Amino acid sequence: MRRGFCVGVVLLLAGLALPSHAVGQETDPPVRDSGFRLGQNYPNPFNPETRIPFELGEPLFETGRPVRVTLRIYNVLQQLVAIPTALNHPQGNGVPVLNLEYDTPGEKVAYWDGHDMDGREVASGIYYMQLIVNGESVVRRMIVAK
Repeated sequence: MRRGFCVGVVLLLAGLALPSHAVGQETDPPVRDSGFRLGQNYPNPFNPETRIPFELGEPLFETGRPVRVTLRIYNVLQQLVAIPTALNHPQGNGVPVLNLEYDTPGEKVAYWDGHDMDGREVASGIYYMQLIVNGESVVRRMIVAK
């Protein structure tokens, strides 16, 4: 538990706002008051690829404007590792989830192939996925096991 606490403190200090469930037991939190939820990636642990579910709630779309979504993968050193790609997005599969606009609420899925930004396969270990929706973020832990 001490290792998880240290990682949580480091990420919290880095501004990632690591929630308590990312350090301890994994649970599937409900849709946040802000109208979105980051689900647990599957499979988890994974090798070499994973899918990352997230939900965009109806309240996010009440203004009639699209919702901007970013999904990032970080290592325990707080270094940006990858930007997953969208699955079943109106612009097509493989579009990076980086300020990506969504026009409709519902369950969405992103894909990560387990490679870093330079195309190298990542090492086994703990990684963090950060979902940012209209400027608000949530973080969850994932595990790469080889």
